[in-house]
Amino acid sequence: MIPATAKKPVFLFLQGPHGPFFHRLGRMLQRAGAGVWRVGFNAGDRAFWFQPSTYIPFRGALLEWEDTFDALVAEKGVTDIVLYGDTRPVHAKAVARAKALGLRVHVFEEGYMRPFWVTYERGGSNGNSRLMNTSVAEMQTALERSDMEAPMPPSHWGDMRQHVFYGALYHWFVMFRNGDYRHFRTHRDIPVIKEFGLYLKRLLLMPLPRH
Repeated sequence: MIPATAKKPVFLFLQGPHGPFFHRLGRMLQRAGAGVWRVGFNAGDRAFWFQPSTYIPFRGALLEWEDTFDALVAEKGVTDIVLYGDTRPVHAKAVARAKALGLRVHVFEEGYMRPFWVTYERGGSNGNSRLMNTSVAEMQTALERSDMEAPMPPSHWGDMRQHVFYGALYHWFVMFRNGDYRHFRTHRDIPVIKEFGLYLKRLLLMPLPRH
């Protein structure tokens, strides 16, 4: 729980991985006493956030996003932003504004040791990670001072079918339920309909699990 003397943190979630992970994380933060809001940029974002009272749709063009972000930060008293991948345009702009405003930035990303792991870093990931400016010697020194041990990965990678299913379902919503988000543009190079087809094909071609 948050100490009575501490300022209540308020988390603003942006786009997350396909599926309910961000919703579950947000509920955990709420139970710990934090404020939580979610900005959705398309119908897929909306579909996986199951708390309408804390959902904020952004239906404008990218050029309007920075002003909207600043307004939300001021209105909701945001102290932290949470996002998945920091290079897509809406996230890059939000990170730049958040740092200028002194907010904490929490970045999730596909794991460096994929496919099992999801990476979490403060401030940025991949090319924006603090590791980019940390020497091997500094990493070794930091590890020597830590008594934490990295958990071993499981003996199997889990059911990839769930990941593919959520990906297909997310893109289905973007294809067929996105009428309220006419300015949305995917950050990927391939169109949404093609990405949906790839996820659906992978799902249908997956072998049935054996027990």
